[in-house]
Amino acid sequence: MQTECSAETSAFGRVEGRPVVAEFDGGALTSDAGGLLLGSADRTLDLVRRLSGCFRDARDPRFVEHSVATLIGQRVFGIALGYEDLNDHDELRHDPLMAVLAGKLKARREDCAPVAGKSTLNRLELSREVATRYHKISHDPAAIEALFVDLFLKAHARASTRAQPPRQIILDLDATDDPLHGHQEGRFFHGYYDCYCYLPLYVFCGRHLLAAKLRPSNIDGSAGAVEEVARIVAQIRARWPRTRVLLRADSGFAREVLMVWCEENRVDFVFGLARNARLVEEIAVELLQAEAEAASTGKPARRYKDFRYATLDSWSRRRRVIGKAEWTQGEANPRFIVTSLSQAETNARFLYEKVYCARGDMENRIKECQGDLFADRTSTATMRSNQLRLWLASFAYVLICAVRRIGLAHTQFAEATCGTIRLKLLKLAGLVRISARRIKFALASACPYANEWRLAAARLGGPA
Repeated sequence: MQTECSAETSAFGRVEGRPVVAEFDGGALTSDAGGLLLGSADRTLDLVRRLSGCFRDARDPRFVEHSVATLIGQRVFGIALGYEDLNDHDELRHDPLMAVLAGKLKARREDCAPVAGKSTLNRLELSREVATRYHKISHDPAAIEALFVDLFLKAHARASTRAQPPRQIILDLDATDDPLHGHQEGRFFHGYYDCYCYLPLYVFCGRHLLAAKLRPSNIDGSAGAVEEVARIVAQIRARWPRTRVLLRADSGFAREVLMVWCEENRVDFVFGLARNARLVEEIAVELLQAEAEAASTGKPARRYKDFRYATLDSWSRRRRVIGKAEWTQGEANPRFIVTSLSQAETNARFLYEKVYCARGDMENRIKECQGDLFADRTSTATMRSNQLRLWLASFAYVLICAVRRIGLAHTQFAEATCGTIRLKLLKLAGLVRISARRIKFALASACPYANEWRLAAARLGGPA
């Protein structure tokens, strides 16, 4: 009897006389079986349910196949698994892993899949603050923004054995570019980044994301920072009234309005300060000393000077400034920071090297959001829907951070990026067997990270 071969089968040579062929006909298989960890993390945080509570659904329930919670979960899980494009979901809606994460194996209607396709998800992303005749799903931006901070507070309560508020927290602020390649609303050319872009504002506390605000790029980098910080600090102090708050940011945030707000609201700050001739003159002696030391040792040298300083007209008072007089690679490299912290609390070197320079780690968090989780995929026409996309990507970041923080502590992935966690632990092939008693995902026996995966599943409350 002649063997039947598919015309679409791909051939990959021969092994021990047998042809190696491949075809997409395996049936109930998934390439994202590790995503079960995301479902466990979601149940731990109650993220999807709480996020869906920030939306209002005015659709007629008689004709609704996919709830708002299903749509939001599908979008957040999809981004976490590497599917940033809505078009991907026209095939992913048939993926058994997506159905399991949605808690829905079959649709009520015969012509529907368990989860939604691109058109239904697109209607979610086009939702407005107030429902209209043609936009039945609406969302509450203030509630979504507050959820980031509330998840952070709950995460600390879960991690702390005594449930005691921290003595001090550091909030990192930064603005970055989000390049645009179309004619989106709010599109402007930015001279520094040399492209058309948005200028989103991020606020982190360590690895916890507290705010992701989409802004046009024709504004100052610190625009809106006072409002965002005031909202976040008020929410934190409502739960932790005695916790000290320190703001940390680069020179783009060393603005009078933000520093005055901090001083009036018992919030400390340490900001970079753009150098000018007057500042450089203040550390002229220290630069000469650093140059002499570098010449004698052949290595970079630095000195620090602590002094009081005020601008000629933009500052309302004199403030503590620390100047770093560095000589490296044959030239001067002066740097400055301004702070509300007193000399009695911390010396100049420690404040600059250990406190201020640590803010550079925040840039790695932004890279995770934009590089690994597609927070810069802002290609819809309006600022409103692009902001919603940014929030959904940000919640995907929060979800993977929970997997890392809770499930992967003290493992080789404890400090891994979101992209590495996805590649090593979420992108696992699985054979799905559905019976009357259970749904089993059969994972590869030779998976090199099986032990870490099992540990994460156990810590997150899964069955493994």
